[in-house]
Amino acid sequence: MTDPTLLILASLAEGEKHGYAMMEDIEQFAGVRLGPGTLYGAITRLEESRWIAALPSTERRKPYRITPAGRRYLEEQMSAANRVSKLALERLRHA
Repeated sequence: MTDPTLLILASLAEGEKHGYAMMEDIEQFAGVRLGPGTLYGAITRLEESRWIAALPSTERRKPYRITPAGRRYLEEQMSAANRVSKLALERLRHA
């Protein structure tokens, strides 16, 4: 999985994080290194979609959290990916 939207939502499903922490987490669990432009472009789109929300911060780093709508979207996408994955594996067994 390399879709920045899903990777960011999956990272935030664990708890709130700022951008650099998301980059590190995503690299650890998915083996994908998102560049700053990709990460922050996706963060902007996710905020506009109301799937994540920025939290107040007194530091330079801005933390984000997944919203209930973002959680629903992630669950829907992961369920669909799971169905496709199961089907593909089943087909491979019979190939």
